[in-house]
Amino acid sequence: MERVTLRIPEQQVKAVEALVEEGEFPNRSEAIRAAVRTMVTEKDGHEKLKENRRIARV
Repeated sequence: MERVTLRIPEQQVKAVEALVEEGEFPNRSEAIRAAVRTMVTEKDGHEKLKENRRIARV
């Protein structure tokens, strides 16, 4: 795994910490990894949907 350093607003850090404290994630890193996975998956889904629309119009 590669280490990535980022800066995010304090309010977002607190929100991530709350998710960790509630037991949703074991730590901040895993919470952020989950958010990135979701973003990438949604982006990929949107791109596939666009491709399907192009094909359907033909």
